[in-house]
Amino acid sequence: MLNILKAVWILFWAALLTLILFLPIVIAALAGRSGNAAFHGTQVYAWCILKLTGIRLKVIGLEHIDPAQRYVILSNHASYFDPPALVLALGLQYRWVIKKELRKVPLFGLALETSRNLFIDRSKGSDALESIKRGVAQLPEGTSILIFPEGTRSWDGKLLPFKKGGFVIARDGKLPILPVTIRGSHDRLPKGTAAFVPGVIEIVIHPPVATAGREVEAVREEVKDTIEDAL
Repeated sequence: MLNILKAVWILFWAALLTLILFLPIVIAALAGRSGNAAFHGTQVYAWCILKLTGIRLKVIGLEHIDPAQRYVILSNHASYFDPPALVLALGLQYRWVIKKELRKVPLFGLALETSRNLFIDRSKGSDALESIKRGVAQLPEGTSILIFPEGTRSWDGKLLPFKKGGFVIARDGKLPILPVTIRGSHDRLPKGTAAFVPGVIEIVIHPPVATAGREVEAVREEVKDTIEDAL
């Protein structure tokens, strides 16, 4: 019964916050050329969700971030708590690369699209990757991009194989990669349930990894090992 009540609680607030913040976020996104104001709206949503579910953040490694540098941010992914945790923890303006199916979610999908996030059709392979690279090139100066290289949430919290798309984007865009490890989110809200467990989620920010002149496979292995070692 307690798990059912928790699930109802988080779903109710997620829906209510979407209704409340949808219009301000869309207006901010349409009124501003950069999309930065809309991003701040998503930070409000994230703060509310984590507070209402008793989630506390512990952030390690903020000194590795240069606010003036654009990054391709790559993180592990095991929970729906990961996006709000990252939105609040990193202190960076960034946009997501998101599977295109989320565009169809009422209100939420439109807010993501008007906020200049990038949608990917994974069935289109290299064509989808080229589309994302063009989108990254058109982002405002100083705006980073965040990708979950596993492509989906892990069922058990363990790392899944990394897809190479984010690494190709970083290399071709001459951008450093910022590896991030999320610890504890799987325990707070595992995949397959809406019954959350209050507690701490740790965000570990690692030193940036250069991509210029390097093979994609070598960078992928280095980043994967860095994230996995910190889990």
